[in-house]
Amino acid sequence: MSHTYELYRGSSVGLALADSLDALISSNEITPQLAIRIMERYDRAVCDVFQKQVKAKATFKGHLHTYRNCDDVWTFYARDCTLKMEAGETVTVAKLKIIACKSPQADAADAIKKTPAKDKDKDKDS
Repeated sequence: MSHTYELYRGSSVGLALADSLDALISSNEITPQLAIRIMERYDRAVCDVFQKQVKAKATFKGHLHTYRNCDDVWTFYARDCTLKMEAGETVTVAKLKIIACKSPQADAADAIKKTPAKDKDKDKDS
């Protein structure tokens, strides 16, 4: 089972889903356990879509205000930022928050790198 983050539950779609699930729980149409499973599936689906279908890139320039790392989740807060989109559009914002998480593929790649290689000489002696 891959690790997913609950980052997008605070989006407008995630909040609307949570509100709808709460209403269904209140009217006894679904159980709280089913609602939890639905939210977990939502988390996986959003991460999969962003990973596989979103290819847009942007660069930004601004003043780094604060950064932190907790459980391999980096959070950066910047001020007075200019974002340049791939299509040439430029957006200026007063505050910018970036959350960066380690991808499941990076976890798999790290696991492969940490696996000890077999000693070829030992295989020849056997």
